[in-house]
Amino acid sequence: MATALYGPGGFYRSAGPGPAAHFRTSVHASPLYARAVARLLTEVDTVLGTPPALDFVDIGAGRGELLTGVLAALPPATAARVRPYGVERAPRPEGLDARIGWGEEIPGHGLTGLLFANEWLDNVPVDVVETDAEGVARIVLVAPDGSERLGEPVSGADAEWLVRWWPMGEGAVCSGAGAGAGAGVGAGGGVGSGCAGAGLRGAAGRRVEPGGGAGPEVRAEPGVRAEPGLRAEPGVLAEPGVQVEPGLRAELGVLAEPGLRAEPGTGRDAAWAAAVSHLGRGLAVAVDYAHSAHTRPAFGTLTGFRAGREVAPVPDGTTDLTAHVALDACAAATAHHGPATLTRQREALRALGLAGSRPPLSLASTDPAAYVRALAGAGEASELTDPAGLGAFGWLLQTVGLGADGTGTAVRAMPDAPGLSALLGEEARGEGEAGR
Repeated sequence: MATALYGPGGFYRSAGPGPAAHFRTSVHASPLYARAVARLLTEVDTVLGTPPALDFVDIGAGRGELLTGVLAALPPATAARVRPYGVERAPRPEGLDARIGWGEEIPGHGLTGLLFANEWLDNVPVDVVETDAEGVARIVLVAPDGSERLGEPVSGADAEWLVRWWPMGEGAVCSGAGAGAGAGVGAGGGVGSGCAGAGLRGAAGRRVEPGGGAGPEVRAEPGVRAEPGLRAEPGVLAEPGVQVEPGLRAELGVLAEPGLRAEPGTGRDAAWAAAVSHLGRGLAVAVDYAHSAHTRPAFGTLTGFRAGREVAPVPDGTTDLTAHVALDACAAATAHHGPATLTRQREALRALGLAGSRPPLSLASTDPAAYVRALAGAGEASELTDPAGLGAFGWLLQTVGLGADGTGTAVRAMPDAPGLSALLGEEARGEGEAGR
């Protein structure tokens, strides 16, 4: 997957129109999205005390569309202090605003401001794991033409991650989990899988539709606040008396259903943690397709996009390969920095002033042109907040050094930053599934 996306001739290495020619994100759906992010940036600026230089880093910047839109929406005084930077594997787009920096890496550490990652983590490479006829979870190996076979059992860090975050059903077995890994018992009573290898991600997976399979209960890592419906289960512990020595297989005597799939998120957790580590003070936001501990899809989420259509995820460099993100696991990886919030895009954009309400009919009589513009804006806002579409995307907000004590507490009572206060406080509660 890494080679197909980021190697020589890979999907994200090519010049030209970029991702917008193959799929549509919130950035492409409406300029209202950039305006909402601009408001978030100005409120972060306020909480930071309007520093002389305000960093705004867009990870997975595409062709700079979000950066351009945010700069245009900022008040002139704020825009004059902003240091915008796009992180992208593709070359710098021609004609990009000269104020925008561009490169493959986040520019240094100790940044002060907003780090924003819109649909980046779903393209961080992952392996696919599938249970075989004996209930053993194995790495799916994929050829360039998309054909696949099962490889070695998953083991090590990926095995431990699966036990904690994505147990693969009743009766799944683990092998060679490594010293200290132990065995976790899944939610259905089965032992969580463990198995190793580093082959390309599998090429077949069932897509989860928007809003599917929501659960009402919330459990989270310490310091991670999850909204209703975003289950942030901190892990599944072994049954009393169940012990597995390193290198030995644990079984409950009931085989898992063959063909179950999962996508270990160790690489994504590490990528998110590394990105957040660049912030000295500010806010890091990840927006993506998401699922949580008790809504993991049984057959994975891997798919491909090309020329505006969903296609088989063949790793040949011509197709965007994407899989949904376990944002709850990512949140746990950075919770030591300070309070984190998991919510949905619908609630996040509403907190930032994007309502999507229709204009009054009286405006059509007094100012028809204004009415038409307002009606079009309402339609765009509705698309961005649609709970069966973009509005179901997950938002992970990680504070770093905000508030007088560095905990983010003061932010929640900041009258000059009402949107940010709502997102980090009790007002940001939502319902349902994050992602699709």
